[in-house]
Amino acid sequence: MHKAPIDLPEAELSALHTTALSGVIGQGLEADGGWWPFDRFMAAALYTPGLGYYSGPHLPFGLMPQDGSDFVTAPELSPLFGEALGVQVRQALQATGTRVVCEFGAGSGALAEQLLQALGDAVERYWIVDLSGTLRQRQAQRLSRFGARVQWLDEWPEHLEAVVVANEMLDALPVTLLHWDGVQWWERGVVCAPDPDPRAATEVGLKDTVRFDWSDRLTALRPPVDGRTPSALEDTQMQWAQRFAPGTVVEIHPQAEAFMRSLASCLLRGAAFFIDYGFPEHEYYHPQRTGGTLMCHRAHRSDPNPLVEVGLKDITAHVNFTAVALAAQEAGMTVLGYTSQARFLMNCGLVDMMGAVELKQRAHAAKLVTEHEMGELFKVLGVAAGQGFDALGFAAGDRSHTL
Repeated sequence: MHKAPIDLPEAELSALHTTALSGVIGQGLEADGGWWPFDRFMAAALYTPGLGYYSGPHLPFGLMPQDGSDFVTAPELSPLFGEALGVQVRQALQATGTRVVCEFGAGSGALAEQLLQALGDAVERYWIVDLSGTLRQRQAQRLSRFGARVQWLDEWPEHLEAVVVANEMLDALPVTLLHWDGVQWWERGVVCAPDPDPRAATEVGLKDTVRFDWSDRLTALRPPVDGRTPSALEDTQMQWAQRFAPGTVVEIHPQAEAFMRSLASCLLRGAAFFIDYGFPEHEYYHPQRTGGTLMCHRAHRSDPNPLVEVGLKDITAHVNFTAVALAAQEAGMTVLGYTSQARFLMNCGLVDMMGAVELKQRAHAAKLVTEHEMGELFKVLGVAAGQGFDALGFAAGDRSHTL
């Protein structure tokens, strides 16, 4: 990998970074016949060692673009998020007879810090599974005062007895894109653009960067209908024409579903709580959502084009909570509940916690539950190994019936 001198301006460092990553992806495309399905491109853009968005030196989490961040997550917004979630985690630890918390995708380490503070001696070990070596280093610095209780895992444990937490992890798993042209389904993939515009490249300082473009291939893949993939007998043009307008692009989530099945296979005892933005299936594939949910984030701004500034911005898709809940249930887990982040946190005592802090902290915490901020868009799904228990976070406002 080409390493830029550290005294280069930030814009030039960014240009060198995306040029290097685009070159690596371009070589991979060429070696594989010139076409990648989008999920492979997304994985490379986010996780290529040393170059991917989550694997490079940039730390994306923060409150404002002035601090060099790209987006804010709930733990960075308010420590009361972790304190409230800790109420649910404590109950789950007691109900399942476990003393281990396992966090997937720990980001800056803020949530781990909040949970460790809130749970105290109830947690014997805190395991973190994170693909980013850079983020692991920063997590280690932040969590150093907790000593050997915090450990990092390089792979799935063969057996797990723990309470699992994952905040904004499922949305970062690569997705498959499907395009309905009014007659047939196509899988949307990525190719190298044949003739990049040299004038546009020069304007942004990326004249040597490999450019990418969309390319579709006919596919047997289909979006789910009523929680399942239609059989060949049901797969008719009329059926799809009634559900989707020509030109619609949707995501399906085989990697997220595989994650849930893997979790079910190793979680012998315990529970898991997933906090993320998303919808149940009937909202996810609403006829009016013709462009899907794929989105990119940089400097607290959003755009829908993942093929530019590769490695410099986040790529995400909303979660189809019906799909991941069914995957967990079909693999033997019990769905504890599904509700909005606002209702979940209030069930866990957030309102009382807000009353005990200063006004500025209260204002930040309010964004966790207000509808036009995080309260409604973000959802919480709870699952458990075995029969489950009555989870506090879903005591009121459970929406499991909508999945």
